[in-house]
Amino acid sequence: MSGPTLTDIARAAEVSTATVSHALNGTGRLGESTRRRVREVAAALGYGSRRTPLTRTGTLGLAVTTYAGAPWNYLEIPYFSRLLTAAAATAHALGYALTVLPAARGGETLWHTLTVDGMLLLDSPEDDRVLRALRARGIPVVFDGRPTDPHPDDVWVDNDHTTTTREVLDHLAAAGARRIALHAGYGREYYTGAVTRAYEEWCRERGREPSVITFDPEDAPGHAFDRAFSGRSCDAVHSLYDPGGRQVLAAAARHGLRIPDDLLLVCASEDPAYAETDPPVTTVTLRPETIAEAAITTLVARLDPALPDPAPGGLTVPARLRPRTSTRGERG
Repeated sequence: MSGPTLTDIARAAEVSTATVSHALNGTGRLGESTRRRVREVAAALGYGSRRTPLTRTGTLGLAVTTYAGAPWNYLEIPYFSRLLTAAAATAHALGYALTVLPAARGGETLWHTLTVDGMLLLDSPEDDRVLRALRARGIPVVFDGRPTDPHPDDVWVDNDHTTTTREVLDHLAAAGARRIALHAGYGREYYTGAVTRAYEEWCRERGREPSVITFDPEDAPGHAFDRAFSGRSCDAVHSLYDPGGRQVLAAAARHGLRIPDDLLLVCASEDPAYAETDPPVTTVTLRPETIAEAAITTLVARLDPALPDPAPGGLTVPARLRPRTSTRGERG
């Protein structure tokens, strides 16, 4: 089998074929960093030698590529920390090490040279540069969360966000809500878009005006809710992100709103502390441990020729609603 072409290298390095040619031949007017990066990519792809089957390293990689390159610690989020623990346990049980990449490394050339047998990508956004580099190198990938633009042979593990969103909204409506706001609109991953579309469709079916309040991870006091709460324009909130429930509680306290008497609240979160807040908050668990086990097992199946190759498409893990006092449900 022939080695990589200039086009292969250009795709992996995200440059033109002319730039690759200049970098490898020492010609042209290129910056030293560009020339070095192209040569690193070429070496990682085996340029200059015959391509041979990949030598197995016995190592899998895991990365959260939403906001790749930004210095945020996703391990502080209960969903990711619980998923990572389960992913490591599953990988070890199957005989693999697991390398976990910090989010801030997403903008580096690391992805062009990382030595792993396969990758689990979490919350891959549209135009994911990390995914492009992995695809160009031929590294097998499995996704936690449906990719925004899946290839025909992609495999992912996810929840049914449409069904879950409708369950949450029906639960709030049954508890008396008439003006439900969605706390979302922050990420570009599939999850945010799927829940928002399901919410807007649910509102249209009932002749209700949708209200999407933009989430800000730095908005601890919940100022994003000031207009809605001061004008009493919503009587329930469904928050998609872990800190959102605490932001709603803070904003409600500032505006003198009692939960659940004046305002109902549901938050998608794996944080057990929500069972002990005042009042306890109804949560949606996306079941990260089950997702991690399924995703790592599927990734290993893609790597092992002795195992049946997983069918392309999505594997669905049902989410669960945990009613508590914030929606007039049971405590705990």
